[in-house]
Amino acid sequence: MKIAFAGKGGTGKTTLAGMMIRLLSEEKRQVLAVDADPNANLGRALGFPGAGEIKPIVEMKDLIYDRMEIKADPKGSFYKLNPKIDDIPEKFVKKRKGVSLIVMGTVDAGGSGCVCPESTFLRELLKHLVLKKDEDIVMDMEAGIEHLGRSTAASMNCLLAIVEPTLTSIETAFRVKRLAEDLKMKTFFLGNKIRDKEDENLLHEKLGSDSMLGMVSYYEDMHNIDKGGSIMDLAGDVRPLLQIKEIKEKLLRAETKDEQKKVTR
Repeated sequence: MKIAFAGKGGTGKTTLAGMMIRLLSEEKRQVLAVDADPNANLGRALGFPGAGEIKPIVEMKDLIYDRMEIKADPKGSFYKLNPKIDDIPEKFVKKRKGVSLIVMGTVDAGGSGCVCPESTFLRELLKHLVLKKDEDIVMDMEAGIEHLGRSTAASMNCLLAIVEPTLTSIETAFRVKRLAEDLKMKTFFLGNKIRDKEDENLLHEKLGSDSMLGMVSYYEDMHNIDKGGSIMDLAGDVRPLLQIKEIKEKLLRAETKDEQKKVTR
């Protein structure tokens, strides 16, 4: 299964992505966690030692410029569009408790634009990772998903736009969905931090019930993760974890059906 979590900061997408990663790893599946968020916290949430010291690949300018064959100032320079990236995962992936982690980061579009060497390099690396068929991939992304090129998006099962029951979060979720649809990517909304029926009704009313993959309840003690705890150490009967488990099983069933359709064509 290859799935991306996207949404505005603070919606809890990193926590939900971490829960999905944990549940897949508990089934002894090969799982690659891809942190493509500028505020890289997925490794910390998964309990990787020294996660805050892992340098995102996007910040490795010397490596990127070497692979892109940039000899001078990258501004206005020509660069290679198909850099060598097949050895990057082996060099920079960290492993813990059956989970592999690669911290990619992302480009500040406001300062660099979306056609800079770094952006091209990340897009090619993502494509290489996603096209591998022998492992699950869970990506934690920001609200902007520019690094998902068409070939990458076509290989993903879906993108989940994480949304809180607030108008600001709903607006961001719609923007994520529009970006994903431009790439012909299957997209669903996933409600998070739901406290009561009123929160559920708001999301169903604003987003449409057919687009909602599910709802995840507000969890009072989730702030412990933000204080250095690990999703891998959460009790198995925590309600949000059980709700993500239901969503995981729904997605796996859908993946199986899609594979069966391909075989019978």
